Amino acid sequence: MTELTHFNAAGEAHMVDVGGKAETHRVALAEGRIRMQAATLERILAGGHAKGDVLGIARVAAIQAAKRTAELIPLCHPLPLTRVVVDFIPERETNAVYCQVRAETQGRTGVEMEALCAVEIGLLTLYDMCKAVDRGMTIEGVRLLEKSGGKSGTWRREPPA
Repeated sequence: MTELTHFNAAGEAHMVDVGGKAETHRVALAEGRIRMQAATLERILAGGHAKGDVLGIARVAAIQAAKRTAELIPLCHPLPLTRVVVDFIPERETNAVYCQVRAETQGRTGVEMEALCAVEIGLLTLYDMCKAVDRGMTIEGVRLLEKSGGKSGTWRREPPA
């Protein structure tokens, strides 16, 4: 296993030096979902929520979160994102909203944290907008699906057996 890179020889936390790395096209894909009562999901889909377009606002929040990840995670490098795509897919059969985020950059370090942060904040925004009618919502399964670019190349999560 590779050593943890955010610690120096003395065991102190530090920001990794990426200055010597090549700039490459880097992509990360992350996912998660929020489960809720059937009536909550129907209210979101019908557009009858008092706070407005719930999914639209959550999409903007997810994009903003990707852009501000370095402000939230202390040792992340600020990245010039070239693309952030946020998809929300209602899942009526499980009373959930699935979120998938694709983040891209042309740079020296990956965009995994940006994609993961965007999923979390997008789902938290859905929670915030709907908590008045459903405090029991559950966010689950937030994880990286794949990443590409850089020296380590491509990584994909193995499908469940």
